[in-house]
Amino acid sequence: MSVVLKEKGRWDPLKVFAKVAAAYLVSKMPIRKEKRKIALIGGNLGEKYEDNAAIFHKYVVANHADKVMAYWMYDPKTAYALDGKVENAVPLGSFRNYVLFFQAEYTFHGHSLLYDIVPSADKFLFLNRKTIITHVSHGIEGFKKILIQKEDIPLLSRTNYFNCASEYEKELKRKEWKIPEEKLIVTGFPRFDRYELHEPAKEMKKILMMMTWREWLFELTEEEFLESAYFRNTIGLIQHQGIRELISQNGLHMEIALHPFMKKFEKHFAGMGAPVTGIEFLDAKHHTIEKAIEDNDMLITDISSVSWDFLYLNKPIIFNMFDRDEYIAKRGSYLDLEKDLYGYKADSIDEVYMALKRIVEQNITTNEWQPQAHQYIDYFDHQNCQRLAERVLEV
Repeated sequence: MSVVLKEKGRWDPLKVFAKVAAAYLVSKMPIRKEKRKIALIGGNLGEKYEDNAAIFHKYVVANHADKVMAYWMYDPKTAYALDGKVENAVPLGSFRNYVLFFQAEYTFHGHSLLYDIVPSADKFLFLNRKTIITHVSHGIEGFKKILIQKEDIPLLSRTNYFNCASEYEKELKRKEWKIPEEKLIVTGFPRFDRYELHEPAKEMKKILMMMTWREWLFELTEEEFLESAYFRNTIGLIQHQGIRELISQNGLHMEIALHPFMKKFEKHFAGMGAPVTGIEFLDAKHHTIEKAIEDNDMLITDISSVSWDFLYLNKPIIFNMFDRDEYIAKRGSYLDLEKDLYGYKADSIDEVYMALKRIVEQNITTNEWQPQAHQYIDYFDHQNCQRLAERVLEV
């Protein structure tokens, strides 16, 4: 479940040991002034303030500040927490971070405890037996089979609750992840609470293109990556003459959100997007995926978890699984990528163009597979945060 390799300095283990030891001793001293319960919340590796964990943090701060002191854990290399004035923000890896972890009654993480809440947690988790740990998840499970790293094993075992969007996801985690049923709770995804009832666009005008990542791409040199099917397909979609003409002739606007791991390859996309072409690359520093989901009328993706949001919002989706066979062989999927997709299936760039052409020319503004949403999502009532708070925080 660990999703990224964070670089560590030569002396980091020694620094962490010193901080943890000191923080543990401080946490045992009878000097705590905070009478409210402490909850540490984090997601997106501390690099962004959006998605399920952030929405839940906002909810707790706004609705239960009298009983719960909810802290947000952020990556100190970023500026968003201070610039955006995120309430009760604490830098990951700081001495205060470790003290709070030993004092906290609760933690909630979206990806992994040791990346979202407290660095190197797997090394000293045995020192904290009291904190109730909840995995609120990043996206509905289905497209990616679980990938368990060595450091994940004690974290999965120690986690008290795994939140699920539906009974479907609960059964998947019980059967495939082997999570005990008493640890599985179905309260819905916090981030779905932010969406108002969807009113279909009058015209299909705005397109979001967003692809997910494949862990085996980490092993490639830059030269090998530029020859990979992933990169060539991404470039091919952007440069496709038919897609560009469709955008130009119909006054469309396409926003492209490159995966964060693509950042070092941004130079290879130079000049491909410009206002005059109707194609724009989103700058992660100034644009959020949350806003991109709300602003755009449809999605072009492979199997990105944002597709669940577009399904929830009843917006059209084109699934471009250009490397289906390789993906199934190297990672695998719980869903049948031939039969279970809740959008138009396009194996090639030309098929993406034909599906997009149909959507634009027929002005298709809703998702004809939307009835399937109830198979994967149990709640559409904007009370997911409330249910999670009642179930875990008991407020």
